[in-house]
Amino acid sequence: MKIDVLLSGDLTQMGSLSEDLAGAGADGLFTYEGKSDVFFPLVRAGELTDCMLYTNVAIAIPRSPMHLAYQSWDLQRLSDGRFALGLGSQIRPHIENRYGSVWDSPLGQMREIIEATKAIFDSWQTQSSLNFIGKWTRHTLASPMLTPDPLPQGPPPIWLAALGPKMTQLAGEVADGLLVHPFTSQSHLETQTIPNLSKGLAKRSEASQDFVVTVGAIVGIHDGSDAGRLEAETIVRGLLGFYGSTPAYRPVLDSHGWGDLQPKLRQLTKEGRWDQLGTLFDDAQISTLSVIGTAEEVGEELRNRFSGIADRLALSIPQGIQRSDLSALVEATRS
Repeated sequence: MKIDVLLSGDLTQMGSLSEDLAGAGADGLFTYEGKSDVFFPLVRAGELTDCMLYTNVAIAIPRSPMHLAYQSWDLQRLSDGRFALGLGSQIRPHIENRYGSVWDSPLGQMREIIEATKAIFDSWQTQSSLNFIGKWTRHTLASPMLTPDPLPQGPPPIWLAALGPKMTQLAGEVADGLLVHPFTSQSHLETQTIPNLSKGLAKRSEASQDFVVTVGAIVGIHDGSDAGRLEAETIVRGLLGFYGSTPAYRPVLDSHGWGDLQPKLRQLTKEGRWDQLGTLFDDAQISTLSVIGTAEEVGEELRNRFSGIADRLALSIPQGIQRSDLSALVEATRS
């Protein structure tokens, strides 16, 4: 089970940060589409480390598959075959009001984006004609001046982020990997995510032995002191409250019988009481939806929960992590 860490912050520091994380034992580095571009930080990481690199995620619906293909092709070449294109649909308000794009049929749109991007990849890798015509996009122009050279390592894999059953099944059917949102639990993975993924995998026209399951995990690290534990737990509670307030993530709470918590969290956000979100979670909910402890304790618990389910763990550490703690955590997951 590989351990991956978020790469974020000042773009001018991405080189040194990626080297620090790799030196501490991170197997992979991923980015998310927050305050900066999701692809740019991976350029420096690709030059300076041997880590697996992926977007987690690039928001797909507002983007052209051709844009996604060019950026992915360049990163795959730069990293010598260590890049994966992680895509996600986001939710309707973001697509329409943040990106100014069209939210029509997210399942259909995501299927078409993946199929179109793979068609472009195939055209470039085989140096053959391009003729993809879909409902939302078409790609039929591929002159030699616009066609990149084939990649010795082959095209990058496409990993799809999913939470609900239909998107999870779609990941199994058309993508090369599944990205599981960090707002999850061992139980939800075992009873909902993996069964739906299996249904999707069964629909594939060709078997995919290299399919990768990457599970997100919300983590809080402390030094073992009461004060340290309280600080880590408070930060984790805030992140859980933020995610839990989103209607799209309610199925995770529902699977534990905690669905009534979601509208309460939502109401707090409408009232601007963001600092109170975390107070609505009890201790059992916190321990189910996150892992809090010393670096060694967290590493051991991550191994116990997710070994056998996840090929990779994408750690969400809202407070950040020291290099020594990351090294200890990684070592504990492997001992």
